[in-house]
Amino acid sequence: MKILIFILFLFCMKIGVAQGVLNLDTLQPKQSYENILVEPIYENENNSYYVIWIKKEVKSHKHLTHTETITVIEGEGIMTVGKNSFTIKKGDFFEIPKNTFHALKVISEIPMKVLSIQMPKFDGEDRIFEY
Repeated sequence: MKILIFILFLFCMKIGVAQGVLNLDTLQPKQSYENILVEPIYENENNSYYVIWIKKEVKSHKHLTHTETITVIEGEGIMTVGKNSFTIKKGDFFEIPKNTFHALKVISEIPMKVLSIQMPKFDGEDRIFEY
């Protein structure tokens, strides 16, 4: 009976998180960081959702099997996707196709904060750095 109650408790906790609302504008880092801090906020079998804070840069890398979409929440930077570079700022949204090198240089005084959604679910094994 104790096991059943425990399983029901865990199930209710999962439902509570899934139905909760997370305000990305007010979300703050939970720890100090030197350059990049990644906070997983949700995942399922198809997608991984992260809030990422970047103080300086993200070195050029690609994901062999993942498409990534980025929504900028705070900050400003120069984004390079493939051979194209462009300025990104709060409110911007763009896609990074799978197997495409991409990098970021922060140009604002405040760190960049972005929502990164990766499809399919990110397992950490397909990231390849260019240099």
